[in-house]
Amino acid sequence: MPELAKAELRQLDTDFDQEIEPDTWATVQFNPESLKVSFANQVATPSGSGDQNGSPARLFVGAGTTKLAVMLWFDVSSEQEGEEVDDVRRLTQKIAFFITPKKDPNDANKFVPPAVRFLWGSFQFDGIMESMEESLEFFSSEGKPLRGSVSLALTQQKITSFVFRDTSPPGAGGGGDPAGTRPLTPAPEGSTVQGLAAQQGKGGDWQGVAAANNVENPRRLPPGQLLDMNRSRPPG
Repeated sequence: MPELAKAELRQLDTDFDQEIEPDTWATVQFNPESLKVSFANQVATPSGSGDQNGSPARLFVGAGTTKLAVMLWFDVSSEQEGEEVDDVRRLTQKIAFFITPKKDPNDANKFVPPAVRFLWGSFQFDGIMESMEESLEFFSSEGKPLRGSVSLALTQQKITSFVFRDTSPPGAGGGGDPAGTRPLTPAPEGSTVQGLAAQQGKGGDWQGVAAANNVENPRRLPPGQLLDMNRSRPPG
């Protein structure tokens, strides 16, 4: 059987677009057992509105938020890949990097935590690390922690469409891209290839995108159809 893909944390630029500084990326030692994603809209009850005998009206008053909660485990007493270490904090410090503020490239007097992308198979979440809680246990005779767990909370100040990353093997599907490197865009109800391409600045190549994704009717997409907006080929 193929090796199970490991979850990763990768640093993003300030636009939450391009992955940067690969030397800061972290691969988990053990995959999480589960992921918890929560969505919330900012709503309020207008003063003096609504029927006093019924439910008061509620209005959307601000951007929504999306949060990811995940628990990771590390153990240096078990078999390790790569350079062996004798203190579990040598592994968890790579995770802690993403909650440590760094200089804002746009403002030298401002410090912000790096933008982070959490990847695991077809799952992708981009945001800021809001909190991190580390628990250490099983100490060596020298007082070094050998096992630890890290509880993470990542957040982004908006609610976006789900991203489905392509996990097909290299060369499958005609793209030849490495597994898990192409985010897929789900088509909302009533959408068209031309409209989706325009949203990503590729409106002039919408026909090539439609051809590469084998879309039969680019003007009437089935809701939820997954499209690789980075693929293109000459129509016909």
